[in-house]
Amino acid sequence: MPYDYTIERPWLFTEEGVEAFISLRDYVITILKRAGVVRMDKTFNAPNRNQPYDSWRKIALVDRMVELGELREIPQENCAGQHRVFVATDRLPT
Repeated sequence: MPYDYTIERPWLFTEEGVEAFISLRDYVITILKRAGVVRMDKTFNAPNRNQPYDSWRKIALVDRMVELGELREIPQENCAGQHRVFVATDRLPT
């Protein structure tokens, strides 16, 4: 089954999802401070306090940051999902 943010989104509001989001956000901020950009596949290395999450949930965590206006995706043609590139916006906490 292909990735669908609307299917994964409810998990983000569970206790497990919120903890994963905070952990991922901290990790992404660290990468952005060093590199200025972050690629989707690099976010998969974020530490997990509870358990490993499947790829769809990891992607949903990043998409939630986009939804909140904290990240902006750099448009690319024919780009694989794991190669999506993001930059910070002024809404991302530092």
